[in-house]
Amino acid sequence: MKQIITLFLILISAQYSFAQKGQITGVIHEKPAIPIPYVTVTLKETTDKSIAAGISDSKGMFRLENIPSGNYTISYTLAGYQNVVKPIQIRPDGVVNIGTLILEPDTKLLQEVSVTAKRNSISLKLDKKVFEVGKDILSQSGAVTDLLNIVPSVSVSPGGGISLRGNSNVLVLIDGRRTGLTQGNALEQVPADQVERVEVITNPSSRFDAAGSAGIINIILKKNKKAGFSGQLRLVGGIPNETRVSPSLNYKSNKLNLFATYGIRLSDYVGLYTMQQSAGLSGTPVYLNQRQDEDRHDDAKLLYFGADFQINDHNTITAAFLRNSTHDHDKTRLNYLYSDKNGVIDSSLSRNGESWEKRSYNQLEFNYTKNFDKAGKKFTVDMQYDFWDSDKNWNLSTSRNFPTAVPMPMIRTGSAGGSKDLMIKTDMIQPLDSTSTLEFGLKMEDRRVKSNFIAEQESLADWEVIDGIDNHLLYKELIGGAYIQFSGKTGAFAYQAGVRGELTHIAIEDREGSYTDEKKYNRLFPTLNISYRFNGGSTLQGSYSKRINRPRLGMIYPFNELTDLSSRYVGNPDLNPSYANVFELAFLKNWKTLTFNPSFYYQRNAGVMEDYTFRNTEGLFITMPVNINKESRYGFELSLLYNPTKWLQVNTELNVFHYAEQGSYKNQNFDYSGNTLTTRVSAHLKLKNKLAFQTLYNFRGANATAQTRTDALHSIDFGCSKTFLKDKATVMFDVSNLFGLRKPHSRTLGSDYEISQTSIPNAARYRLTLVYRLNLKDNQGVRQAKSGNRD
Repeated sequence: MKQIITLFLILISAQYSFAQKGQITGVIHEKPAIPIPYVTVTLKETTDKSIAAGISDSKGMFRLENIPSGNYTISYTLAGYQNVVKPIQIRPDGVVNIGTLILEPDTKLLQEVSVTAKRNSISLKLDKKVFEVGKDILSQSGAVTDLLNIVPSVSVSPGGGISLRGNSNVLVLIDGRRTGLTQGNALEQVPADQVERVEVITNPSSRFDAAGSAGIINIILKKNKKAGFSGQLRLVGGIPNETRVSPSLNYKSNKLNLFATYGIRLSDYVGLYTMQQSAGLSGTPVYLNQRQDEDRHDDAKLLYFGADFQINDHNTITAAFLRNSTHDHDKTRLNYLYSDKNGVIDSSLSRNGESWEKRSYNQLEFNYTKNFDKAGKKFTVDMQYDFWDSDKNWNLSTSRNFPTAVPMPMIRTGSAGGSKDLMIKTDMIQPLDSTSTLEFGLKMEDRRVKSNFIAEQESLADWEVIDGIDNHLLYKELIGGAYIQFSGKTGAFAYQAGVRGELTHIAIEDREGSYTDEKKYNRLFPTLNISYRFNGGSTLQGSYSKRINRPRLGMIYPFNELTDLSSRYVGNPDLNPSYANVFELAFLKNWKTLTFNPSFYYQRNAGVMEDYTFRNTEGLFITMPVNINKESRYGFELSLLYNPTKWLQVNTELNVFHYAEQGSYKNQNFDYSGNTLTTRVSAHLKLKNKLAFQTLYNFRGANATAQTRTDALHSIDFGCSKTFLKDKATVMFDVSNLFGLRKPHSRTLGSDYEISQTSIPNAARYRLTLVYRLNLKDNQGVRQAKSGNRD
């Protein structure tokens, strides 16, 4: 805390070393008092030379800074409105507030022509890289997970795992909030066409939580800006079955904004998993061929409603409620064929499993925002309470088929759990002058998770507990945080420096006392971002941050299902967080038809979490996460966006990196180094009458650890769309995993065993989507739910 106070005093005093120049602020509305975003505000000298320019935000506010004293003209322009040009005088060290400016619609222009503004698809901010979603077919027809597979630097595995530059230790936010809906692939419930942009933050500023050593992916949802009633109806049909119905409604007036969304999803998934296992290679080997066929059915319902109320020009409150409930019914069939080294079959077994799971996720959110007369000054308070419960039961029947048919005892498992998570935070943005800003805030989060798990086997008289697996686990986590950061500009040079302090207290208790533990750790996490903007619009940016990667709940949970006879994944309650120091240098240049965005990065991690596989005394293969000493990785990333014509857009991404791990756990040496790459190419073809086609190719190179090598993986997605009824309706057809190419394969080696696995969790999926809009255009959306505090 002493370090934070010291930095605070240094930053306060630093502001006085910068030259004071003029500033212009104001708000732009249309009648009746409706803010207008994206208005271009330009300040020019009498010689028509441009001095400063800006764009109004979602509240219609703008600010021009660092302006020398003198006489100028200021203009306000936006397609569909009449241009306004006025004279203005700036005095030394003066701040001019123009108040509220009213723009009048240009009725003649609106009758003659329709103009759609288009922003650059890639832009560099001081502490993040922003990807505008636009109207890409593949980013509109599916869910958010489909969209993320299109965003450069981001990839989603066939099982739904999200990674950034090949690193899965990433924090996913929605509108700046921690994401609880990512658990169980619940992001599938959020339609991709509700996303306005995705912010990729590889070196987050101290404003954000320090979690996620790979960085942060912040998904920004569209906000309704139209007065009156608006809404959208979304219908999806797919093969294998994917049925979605999602109506949304919004009402907006001067003071009040009401919003509601309801969604129904019925989905079927067909999976195939094969494994070849060789054990006892140092003595008498045993070989196993295993096949698992999986049929999964998910029913989900989502309800979200709430309101924004503007008390006055400076104060706004928001309250909302979200409920996401799912009912899953899964069936699995496993076949085991054991043989000796000569291929002679020794025995065969089969297991049929059936499970039923109910989950209910609920969220209450509240926000208070106060804006001040001074442009840019803002105070916010956020409170969020998440509570969920789940109940899952498995029935497993096993039989020996060869050499003689023998039924084996029935097994059943039951797990029930729940979580309560309260988060409170407050943030203050304080402009110090026209070119510098101070930000600071506090955050507290208290989380309590309880879980019961029991495994039983049928006996002659009753059910018996298997291996003493009947336990109750209570997990408590308290995280307190505080941050302060200072940002400023001088000419073409911009900078931002900050520090965040986080104190974490974790307690684990269980009925048997086997896993009871308590941990406390606190750290300071400094951040630095600097950028320089050259003439011609190119930008050079450098950044540094220290990060923490806390174990997810599933990584420390010691109980797991007994579905598979040969292998099992268990959590490790002794797992500790890892820490990372991240450096990056990036460049961005936009030409008329080409965007060029290379970057170099280096990351050094301590206490890395890595999966460890071993064979226990009963011959069962156990995989669990453990901490090893360190990992370093450095790489080069290149993003290219090429628009040779109005009807063609090509997007290419390449990420090449080297990684090296060092450490050991028990008798396993984890020292390993290697090189790998990822690349993707997307082509978007826009024809007449709003007909469009798009295709996407993804490639992930082979990579390995000391124990496991994963083969290269590639896939193709395709889509087409047609907008009609004066932009009120769009129909889309898309195929994900075309030709079924996405087949992950891995090979794990131990001292006396070898495991080769191929997984196909999802077959090719064909979807037809219809979207009908009420009082909305095809690039607008209604209010959607924010995501939860935690997973």
